[in-house]
Amino acid sequence: MPLTKLEREAITDSMLKIQSIQASLEQVDDEKLIDIEEIHECLENADNSFRHALKDGSPEQKPSKR
Repeated sequence: MPLTKLEREAITDSMLKIQSIQASLEQVDDEKLIDIEEIHECLENADNSFRHALKDGSPEQKPSKR
């Protein structure tokens, strides 16, 4: 089922926030955070889930007639 414009915007906004968090964490020494690998994995999984939702929620495109 296609996503509405509002749903696509919300998912895109969330995806950008996840990417911002990932970039921010690059400035922190990994040794100062407990379970940093799990944090990175969680953020990566979230980013992938959002991308998948946007891809799968795209409106069906009909083949063009020539």
